[in-house]
Amino acid sequence: MADILSQYHFLGLFTGLCTFLIIGLFHPVVIKFHYWFGTRCWWWFLVFGIICCGMSVAVESVLWSTLLGVTAFSSFWTIKEIFDQEKRVEKGWFPANPKRTGTSADPELNQFTE
Repeated sequence: MADILSQYHFLGLFTGLCTFLIIGLFHPVVIKFHYWFGTRCWWWFLVFGIICCGMSVAVESVLWSTLLGVTAFSSFWTIKEIFDQEKRVEKGWFPANPKRTGTSADPELNQFTE
């Protein structure tokens, strides 16, 4: 596939499109994972990013190596976003999970939820 894309000079465009989709996929993942697991899930993204980094180095295809690298660093960036999402929930910009207690999901701790 990479050969065909490269032959017709679409490898860069395809890589850009996939990067856009990968980053776009991580946005709702941050919201959902924070809602269900809070900030305690940050290490899952660290492990996933390290695995993707290792796979990126092991794969011979430039296309797949690049996409795995983008996925790895998007996963690392998600760690920061999980903690930023905690602040956004505290500000009331996103809903808190009422089933999780002891965090901003606890209505008594969050002055912005009703």
